[in-house]
Parts: sequence; structure tokens; C-alpha cells
Amino acid sequence: MLTPPGLKGKQYRVTGTTYPRLARPNTRRRRIMQSVTGVVVLAVLGFGAFQLVDVFGGGHKKAGAAGCTRTSTVAGSADKASGAASPAPSGSGHQTAAPGSPSAAAPVAAFAALVPGAVPKPAAVTVNVYNATDRVGLAGQTAAALKKRGFTIGKIGNAPAPLQNKVAGSAQITGGKAGAAMMTVLGTEVSGAHPVTDTRNDTTVDLVLGNGFSALATPAQAAQAVALASRPSPSATAAHC
Repeated sequence: MLTPPGLKGKQYRVTGTTYPRLARPNTRRRRIMQSVTGVVVLAVLGFGAFQLVDVFGGGHKKAGAAGCTRTSTVAGSADKASGAASPAPSGSGHQTAAPGSPSAAAPVAAFAALVPGAVPKPAAVTVNVYNATDRVGLAGQTAAALKKRGFTIGKIGNAPAPLQNKVAGSAQITGGKAGAAMMTVLGTEVSGAHPVTDTRNDTTVDLVLGNGFSALATPAQAAQAVALASRPSPSATAAHC
């Protein structure tokens, strides 16, 4: 063995306690990435399995049935609310539909839908305006505002005693089956009004103002309400329920 110059025959010796690392570099980072990737893959696989079980297990059918039940419940609640509505003013010459009476029309749950292209013009709607509040002149002011918008005004006065301060919401709109479309058109002018049907055979409509009434809707709001009332509303069918 040749000795490098300057060592004078001394042998090589390893000193110190530090030795070179034999492991691959960045091993810890690689392990962390592998763990994160494994967790993400398991989460994706679990979500996919849940979706498959929900689809093939009839989860969408349960959701549809729940929607049908909820629709029926809402409709039933609306019917009860309409059935408990206040009667029409006695001064109008008509009687309110009595629930269960075979000769009377049943109260509607909501305003009737308008037929696109056959929406009645305000001039074709004759409105009797009644004040069921303690505010003096409210019926006359409202009737004047409706007349400016093209409605035909009939009677103006105070509501009968049974309706005084007892009209729920902003107003009550009363009419017969023949005036269902007229009731809807008038309802677009009064936010928060609720409809009640009676046995009259003509198309006149009674507007009974309640304590919740402050003003008519703006022309833009009324036009938007007419457009919404002219759209066919989706309803649950037996095939889907």
C-alpha cells in the first residue's frame, strides 16, 4: 500500500461520531404526500359508494314523496285559512260561501291563475271598495287610486260591523266564480291580500281594506305580479308521487 506524502507511514483513521446518512433524501415529505393522497382517495370512494346506494336504494323516491307530502300540507293549510276568512260585506248584496253548504261556492286557497293572452283589463274589473279600519277616508283614497289605474269603481263605503278591524293582512278580495280572473287582477294591485269566494253570479269584486293596508303596489310590482300569475305553476302529479 502506498502512503501519501506527508503521512509518514501513518494509517488512515476515522474519527468523530457523525456518519453519512444512507437513507434516500426527502423520505418524510414523500410519506406525508402518500398519506394525504390515501385519505383523499378513500373519501372519494366513500362518497361514490354512498351515491350509488342512494340511487339504487330508492332515495330519490323518498325525496319525491316528501315533496308531495309537503305540497299537500301547504295546500291543506291554505284551504283552512281561506275557509276561516271573514265574510263579504253585507252592503254588496251577496252572501259569503258557507263551508259545507251545497248551494254555496267553496272558498279558494289562492288567487286563480290567469290565462296568458286573456288577462282582463282593469277597465273590465268593477271594484267595490270598503274600509274595515278606523282610518277616515281610506276607501275613497284607495278607490281614486284604482280609478287612475283604469279600474271601474262601484260602491265606496265602510265595511259592515262584523268586518271592522277583523280583516287579516292588508285586505280581503271577495268575488264569485265568474269573477275569479278579476279577483286575481285586483290582487296584483294589493300586496298581502287574500281571496274569498261567495255565491254571486256576476264578475264584480269587493276590496275590503284591513289594518295591514298602507298603499297599493307600484305599477311595476303589479305588472310583475300579473306576469307571475300568468305562468303555469308546477304541481305534483300522481306519477311523481
